[in-house]
Amino acid sequence: MFELSLMCPEDRVETLSDALEALDALSVSVEDADAQTDAERALFGEPGMPAPAGGWQRSRVLALFPAEAVADEAAQLLSAQDFFEGCRVLGIQAVPDQDWVRLTQSQFEPVEITPEFWIVPTWHEPPAAARQIIRLDPGLAFGTGTHPTTRMCLRWIARNPQPGQRVLDYGCGSGILAIGAARYGATEIDAVDIDPAAVESTVQNAEANGVTLNAGLPELAQGTYPLVLANILATPLKVLAPLLCAYVTRGGNLVLAGILERQADELKAAYAPYAKLDVADSEDGWILMTARV
Repeated sequence: MFELSLMCPEDRVETLSDALEALDALSVSVEDADAQTDAERALFGEPGMPAPAGGWQRSRVLALFPAEAVADEAAQLLSAQDFFEGCRVLGIQAVPDQDWVRLTQSQFEPVEITPEFWIVPTWHEPPAAARQIIRLDPGLAFGTGTHPTTRMCLRWIARNPQPGQRVLDYGCGSGILAIGAARYGATEIDAVDIDPAAVESTVQNAEANGVTLNAGLPELAQGTYPLVLANILATPLKVLAPLLCAYVTRGGNLVLAGILERQADELKAAYAPYAKLDVADSEDGWILMTARV
Protein backbone atom coordinates (compact mmCIF):
# COMPACT_ATOMS: atom_id res chain seq x y z
CA MET A 1 0.00 0.00 0.00
CA PHE A 2 1.01 3.63 -0.48
CA GLU A 3 0.24 6.64 1.68
CA LEU A 4 -0.50 10.03 0.13
CA SER A 5 0.24 12.82 2.60
CA LEU A 6 -1.34 16.26 2.18
CA MET A 7 -1.26 19.50 4.17
CA CYS A 8 -4.36 21.66 4.35
CA PRO A 9 -6.00 24.35 6.50
CA GLU A 10 -8.85 23.50 8.83
CA ASP A 11 -11.60 24.76 6.51
CA ARG A 12 -10.52 22.36 3.71
CA VAL A 13 -10.28 19.16 5.74
CA GLU A 14 -13.82 17.91 5.12
CA THR A 15 -13.80 18.77 1.39
CA LEU A 16 -10.41 17.15 0.89
CA SER A 17 -11.40 14.05 2.84
CA ASP A 18 -14.59 13.66 0.81
CA ALA A 19 -12.62 14.04 -2.43
CA LEU A 20 -10.12 11.38 -1.38
CA GLU A 21 -12.93 8.97 -0.55
CA ALA A 22 -14.46 9.69 -3.98
CA LEU A 23 -11.06 8.78 -5.47
CA ASP A 24 -11.34 5.36 -3.78
CA ALA A 25 -8.85 5.88 -1.00
CA LEU A 26 -8.81 2.79 1.22
CA SER A 27 -8.79 5.01 4.31
CA VAL A 28 -8.48 8.69 5.18
CA SER A 29 -7.18 10.05 8.48
CA VAL A 30 -6.43 13.53 9.81
CA GLU A 31 -3.61 14.53 12.16
CA ASP A 32 -2.47 17.74 13.81
CA ALA A 33 0.53 18.87 11.75
CA ASP A 34 1.77 20.72 14.85
CA ALA A 35 1.58 17.70 17.18
CA GLN A 36 4.44 17.46 19.67
CA THR A 37 5.17 21.18 19.30
CA ASP A 38 4.17 24.28 21.28
CA ALA A 39 1.47 24.91 18.63
CA GLU A 40 -0.29 21.58 19.28
CA ARG A 41 -4.02 22.03 19.91
CA ALA A 42 -6.32 19.59 21.71
CA LEU A 43 -9.43 18.69 19.74
CA PHE A 44 -11.90 16.64 21.77
CA GLY A 45 -15.66 16.82 22.21
CA GLU A 46 -17.90 15.62 25.02
CA PRO A 47 -18.88 11.93 24.97
CA GLY A 48 -21.17 10.94 22.16
CA MET A 49 -20.74 14.29 20.46
CA PRO A 50 -18.56 15.23 17.47
CA ALA A 51 -15.30 17.10 17.95
CA PRO A 52 -15.76 20.90 18.10
CA ALA A 53 -13.93 21.30 14.77
CA GLY A 54 -13.34 19.16 11.71
CA GLY A 55 -9.58 19.50 11.85
CA TRP A 56 -6.64 21.52 13.08
CA GLN A 57 -5.42 24.90 11.84
CA ARG A 58 -2.68 23.00 10.04
CA SER A 59 -3.99 19.52 9.32
CA ARG A 60 -2.11 16.63 7.78
CA VAL A 61 -4.47 14.43 5.76
CA LEU A 62 -3.27 10.88 5.10
CA ALA A 63 -4.87 8.60 2.49
CA LEU A 64 -4.02 4.98 1.75
CA PHE A 65 -4.11 3.65 -1.81
CA PRO A 66 -3.43 0.14 -3.10
CA ALA A 67 -0.75 1.23 -5.62
CA GLU A 68 1.71 4.10 -6.05
CA ALA A 69 0.29 5.00 -9.47
CA VAL A 70 -3.20 5.37 -7.99
CA ALA A 71 -1.91 7.60 -5.18
CA ASP A 72 0.06 9.71 -7.69
CA GLU A 73 -3.00 10.11 -9.93
CA ALA A 74 -5.11 11.18 -6.94
CA ALA A 75 -2.50 13.80 -6.01
CA GLN A 76 -2.48 15.21 -9.54
CA LEU A 77 -6.28 15.30 -9.77
CA LEU A 78 -6.60 17.07 -6.41
CA SER A 79 -3.89 19.62 -7.22
CA ALA A 80 -5.88 20.76 -10.24
CA GLN A 81 -9.04 21.54 -8.24
CA ASP A 82 -10.06 25.03 -7.09
CA PHE A 83 -10.67 23.80 -3.55
CA PHE A 84 -7.02 22.65 -3.32
CA GLU A 85 -5.87 26.26 -2.98
CA GLY A 86 -3.99 26.61 0.29
CA CYS A 87 -3.27 22.86 0.34
CA ARG A 88 -0.12 21.05 -0.80
CA VAL A 89 1.12 17.54 -1.47
CA LEU A 90 3.71 16.44 1.09
CA GLY A 91 4.61 13.18 -0.61
CA ILE A 92 3.82 9.55 -1.31
CA GLN A 93 5.48 6.71 0.53
CA ALA A 94 5.18 2.94 0.71
CA VAL A 95 3.48 1.52 3.79
CA PRO A 96 4.65 -1.93 4.93
CA ASP A 97 2.02 -4.65 4.99
CA GLN A 98 0.68 -5.24 8.49
CA ASP A 99 -2.01 -7.21 10.21
CA TRP A 100 -4.28 -4.19 10.64
CA VAL A 101 -6.86 -6.07 12.70
CA ARG A 102 -4.23 -7.23 15.18
CA LEU A 103 -2.65 -3.77 15.22
CA THR A 104 -5.99 -2.13 16.01
CA GLN A 105 -6.82 -4.69 18.68
CA SER A 106 -3.47 -4.10 20.38
CA GLN A 107 -4.57 -0.53 21.16
CA PHE A 108 -7.40 -1.74 23.42
CA GLU A 109 -6.48 -3.35 26.72
CA PRO A 110 -8.75 -4.56 29.56
CA VAL A 111 -10.12 -1.64 31.58
CA GLU A 112 -10.19 -1.81 35.38
CA ILE A 113 -13.39 -0.58 37.03
CA THR A 114 -12.54 -1.94 40.47
CA PRO A 115 -9.78 -4.44 41.31
CA GLU A 116 -12.34 -7.25 40.80
CA PHE A 117 -14.46 -5.76 37.98
CA TRP A 118 -13.03 -5.35 34.46
CA ILE A 119 -14.13 -4.55 30.91
CA VAL A 120 -12.35 -7.05 28.67
CA PRO A 121 -12.22 -7.08 24.84
CA THR A 122 -13.09 -10.47 23.37
CA TRP A 123 -9.52 -11.06 22.15
CA HIS A 124 -8.04 -10.69 25.67
CA GLU A 125 -7.91 -13.10 28.57
CA PRO A 126 -9.45 -11.65 31.76
CA PRO A 127 -6.95 -10.42 34.37
CA ALA A 128 -6.30 -12.95 37.14
CA ALA A 129 -7.91 -10.67 39.75
CA ALA A 130 -11.17 -10.28 37.81
CA ARG A 131 -14.25 -11.72 39.52
CA GLN A 132 -16.77 -9.88 37.32
CA ILE A 133 -16.15 -9.04 33.68
CA ILE A 134 -18.01 -7.50 30.78
CA ARG A 135 -16.90 -8.60 27.33
CA LEU A 136 -17.07 -5.55 25.10
CA ASP A 137 -15.27 -4.60 21.91
CA PRO A 138 -14.91 -1.00 20.65
CA GLY A 139 -17.85 -0.15 18.41
CA LEU A 140 -20.06 2.60 17.03
CA ALA A 141 -22.13 3.18 20.16
CA PHE A 142 -20.74 5.26 23.02
CA GLY A 143 -19.76 3.30 26.12
CA THR A 144 -16.72 1.01 25.90
CA GLY A 145 -15.50 1.52 29.46
CA THR A 146 -12.59 3.73 28.45
CA HIS A 147 -14.26 7.08 29.21
CA PRO A 148 -14.29 8.38 32.81
CA THR A 149 -18.08 8.83 32.80
CA THR A 150 -18.64 5.16 31.99
CA ARG A 151 -16.08 3.99 34.53
CA MET A 152 -17.62 6.10 37.30
CA CYS A 153 -21.11 4.73 36.60
CA LEU A 154 -19.82 1.16 36.65
CA ARG A 155 -17.90 1.79 39.87
CA TRP A 156 -21.11 3.05 41.48
CA ILE A 157 -22.98 -0.04 40.30
CA ALA A 158 -20.27 -2.35 41.69
CA ARG A 159 -20.37 -0.59 45.06
CA ASN A 160 -24.18 -0.42 45.18
CA PRO A 161 -25.49 -3.75 43.82
CA GLN A 162 -29.20 -4.03 43.10
CA PRO A 163 -30.05 -7.73 43.55
CA GLY A 164 -33.47 -8.58 42.15
CA GLN A 165 -34.28 -4.94 41.32
CA ARG A 166 -35.66 -3.19 38.25
CA VAL A 167 -33.13 -0.91 36.55
CA LEU A 168 -33.51 1.67 33.78
CA ASP A 169 -30.50 2.59 31.64
CA TYR A 170 -31.64 5.77 29.85
CA GLY A 171 -29.44 6.59 26.85
CA CYS A 172 -27.90 3.13 26.88
CA GLY A 173 -25.36 3.50 24.05
CA SER A 174 -23.53 0.18 23.99
CA GLY A 175 -25.63 -1.16 26.89
CA ILE A 176 -22.58 -1.38 29.14
CA LEU A 177 -24.31 0.08 32.22
CA ALA A 178 -27.32 -2.21 31.82
CA ILE A 179 -24.99 -5.20 31.51
CA GLY A 180 -23.06 -4.00 34.55
CA ALA A 181 -26.28 -3.80 36.56
CA ALA A 182 -27.08 -7.37 35.54
CA ARG A 183 -23.63 -8.50 36.64
CA TYR A 184 -24.42 -7.12 40.08
CA GLY A 185 -27.81 -8.77 40.52
CA ALA A 186 -30.45 -6.65 38.76
CA THR A 187 -33.06 -8.93 37.18
CA GLU A 188 -35.47 -6.69 35.26
CA ILE A 189 -33.51 -4.25 33.13
CA ASP A 190 -34.80 -1.81 30.52
CA ALA A 191 -32.19 -0.16 28.30
CA VAL A 192 -33.42 2.66 26.05
CA ASP A 193 -31.90 5.04 23.53
CA ILE A 194 -33.12 7.41 20.82
CA ASP A 195 -30.60 5.86 18.38
CA PRO A 196 -31.73 2.53 16.85
CA ALA A 197 -28.06 1.64 16.25
CA ALA A 198 -27.42 1.94 19.99
CA VAL A 199 -30.41 -0.31 20.70
CA GLU A 200 -29.04 -2.93 18.30
CA SER A 201 -25.58 -2.61 19.85
CA THR A 202 -27.08 -3.14 23.31
CA VAL A 203 -28.92 -6.26 22.17
CA GLN A 204 -25.77 -7.73 20.64
CA ASN A 205 -23.59 -6.91 23.65
CA ALA A 206 -26.16 -8.32 26.07
CA GLU A 207 -26.29 -11.58 24.11
CA ALA A 208 -22.49 -11.75 23.99
CA ASN A 209 -22.42 -11.43 27.79
CA GLY A 210 -25.26 -13.87 28.47
CA VAL A 211 -27.41 -11.09 29.93
CA THR A 212 -31.19 -10.86 29.64
CA LEU A 213 -32.57 -7.35 29.25
CA ASN A 214 -35.16 -5.36 27.31
CA ALA A 215 -33.74 -2.87 24.81
CA GLY A 216 -35.67 -0.36 22.74
CA LEU A 217 -36.57 3.25 22.07
CA PRO A 218 -37.45 5.51 25.05
CA GLU A 219 -41.14 4.56 25.05
CA LEU A 220 -40.07 1.10 26.25
CA ALA A 221 -39.52 2.54 29.72
CA GLN A 222 -42.64 2.04 31.83
CA GLY A 223 -43.46 2.46 35.53
CA THR A 224 -40.81 3.19 38.12
CA TYR A 225 -37.39 1.73 38.91
CA PRO A 226 -35.36 1.54 42.14
CA LEU A 227 -32.34 2.55 40.02
CA VAL A 228 -32.23 4.91 37.03
CA LEU A 229 -28.92 5.42 35.21
CA ALA A 230 -28.30 8.13 32.61
CA ASN A 231 -24.85 8.73 31.14
CA ILE A 232 -25.64 11.33 28.48
CA LEU A 233 -24.59 15.00 28.53
CA ALA A 234 -25.36 17.91 30.82
CA THR A 235 -27.76 19.74 28.48
CA PRO A 236 -30.11 16.80 27.78
CA LEU A 237 -29.87 15.75 31.42
CA LYS A 238 -31.21 19.16 32.46
CA VAL A 239 -34.09 18.92 29.99
CA LEU A 240 -34.87 15.37 31.11
CA ALA A 241 -34.90 16.20 34.85
CA PRO A 242 -38.66 15.80 35.44
CA LEU A 243 -38.88 12.68 33.26
CA LEU A 244 -35.92 10.88 34.80
CA CYS A 245 -36.99 11.67 38.35
CA ALA A 246 -40.50 10.43 37.60
CA TYR A 247 -39.05 7.06 36.62
CA VAL A 248 -37.36 6.60 40.03
CA THR A 249 -39.25 4.63 42.67
CA ARG A 250 -39.71 6.66 45.85
CA GLY A 251 -36.55 6.15 47.88
CA GLY A 252 -34.71 4.88 44.81
CA ASN A 253 -31.44 6.01 43.28
CA LEU A 254 -30.78 8.34 40.36
CA VAL A 255 -27.26 8.19 38.89
CA LEU A 256 -26.22 10.79 36.30
CA ALA A 257 -23.01 11.16 34.28
CA GLY A 258 -21.68 12.97 31.23
CA ILE A 259 -21.24 16.07 33.40
CA LEU A 260 -18.17 18.30 33.60
CA GLU A 261 -17.09 19.60 37.01
CA ARG A 262 -17.99 23.16 36.03
CA GLN A 263 -21.57 22.05 35.25
CA ALA A 264 -22.37 20.74 38.74
CA ASP A 265 -24.32 23.79 39.91
CA GLU A 266 -26.39 23.87 36.68
CA LEU A 267 -27.45 20.26 37.25
CA LYS A 268 -28.22 20.82 40.94
CA ALA A 269 -30.46 23.74 40.01
CA ALA A 270 -32.25 21.83 37.25
CA TYR A 271 -33.01 18.88 39.55
CA ALA A 272 -33.75 20.88 42.72
CA PRO A 273 -37.57 20.75 42.28
CA TYR A 274 -37.42 16.94 42.12
CA ALA A 275 -34.32 15.70 43.94
CA LYS A 276 -31.15 16.84 45.70
CA LEU A 277 -28.16 15.99 43.55
CA ASP A 278 -24.71 15.51 45.05
CA VAL A 279 -21.33 14.81 43.50
CA ALA A 280 -20.50 11.17 44.24
CA ASP A 281 -17.33 10.69 42.19
CA SER A 282 -14.94 12.58 39.92
CA GLU A 283 -12.30 11.69 37.36
CA ASP A 284 -10.33 13.71 34.80
CA GLY A 285 -12.62 16.75 35.02
CA TRP A 286 -15.85 14.72 34.87
CA ILE A 287 -18.22 14.07 37.77
CA LEU A 288 -20.85 11.53 38.77
CA MET A 289 -23.96 12.97 40.42
CA THR A 290 -26.46 10.95 42.42
CA ALA A 291 -29.68 11.49 44.34
CA ARG A 292 -32.21 9.64 46.46
CA VAL A 293 -35.59 10.57 45.00
